[in-house]
Amino acid sequence: MLARDFMNFFDASRRQGVILSFGGDISENVLFSLGEVLKLRMSQGETDTSVAKRVFAIFVEQAQNVIRYSSDKVAKPSGPAPGLISNGVIVVGMEAARFYVLCGNEMPDADVPSLRARLDHIASLNSDALKAFYREKLRQPPDEGSLGGSIGLIEIARRSSAPVEYGFQALDTQRSFFCLKAYI
Repeated sequence: MLARDFMNFFDASRRQGVILSFGGDISENVLFSLGEVLKLRMSQGETDTSVAKRVFAIFVEQAQNVIRYSSDKVAKPSGPAPGLISNGVIVVGMEAARFYVLCGNEMPDADVPSLRARLDHIASLNSDALKAFYREKLRQPPDEGSLGGSIGLIEIARRSSAPVEYGFQALDTQRSFFCLKAYI
């Protein structure tokens, strides 16, 4: 039963075009290792260099978002962000002849409305407006509660070939599961 179930999961992943997937505890060290695997896999697949760079950049941004913002943390160190270990999932695959990067993690329900508003705003911008918004955010201090420069979602949208897709699934009265998918 175990082998058959796991084989079915593996086959379903391959049918969905998954070329790299990771679910569980993720840290900067795990991100580095997965990034090396992704680079190798993309070079073997003879992927166009500019596309491979965009896929990799979005992969890194999404994985960093999971590490920094997942509410399911293994440890909350008092030191710098590289010591964070958070739980989440990240997948890279091919769908309809284009790459996608998908990530997911738990987050507090209280943060859902502001994240949804940011994502809706970013999705409403055309390429030129997105570039201007990015430059504007670079000149401003990071948003309150940000563990980075507050430009990661904008960077993902700028490098994507289509508007990002996202969703929230309530887990209980205080937490939701957030999922973000970007196409390249």
